[in-house]
Amino acid sequence: MSKPEQGALSLLDDPTAQRLLSSRELAHLAYVWADGTPRCTPIWFHWNGTEVVMASPTNAPKVIALQGGNPAAVTIDSAEWPYAELLVRGRVEVDEVEGIAPEYRAAALRYFGEEQGSAWCDQLPPAVRMTRFRLQPEWVGVVDFDGMRRLPSALAG
Repeated sequence: MSKPEQGALSLLDDPTAQRLLSSRELAHLAYVWADGTPRCTPIWFHWNGTEVVMASPTNAPKVIALQGGNPAAVTIDSAEWPYAELLVRGRVEVDEVEGIAPEYRAAALRYFGEEQGSAWCDQLPPAVRMTRFRLQPEWVGVVDFDGMRRLPSALAG
């Protein structure tokens, strides 16, 4: 059985992709700023099974540039050898949430653990509003140096 090609949405089921989607690694959100220049920012994320969901306070600069339907990309990569990365491209859907977005809370609990994650969310202002960015995958790539399973195209030869 052949492995899926880079770009296939079925790569989301790859063990490396699943490990990174449930990890404490930061996502790196790439998008085009309002002036047409590229931006990439580290951000917490939550995988809901179909979308990479990120949230920020509504006054975060990225809220200006990321509008519904805009293209964006997310990379989640491991920091230690053997390196692995998940690359996801698609379009974002954007909405505002009164209070703490459930996905933000879920990410805080995953990154910090139950006690510290709850404490982090509880210290946010009571009237906080968040903007939620939901990236629906349209293209998926996996790079995995473990056992040389999936190498970058330049090395795959």
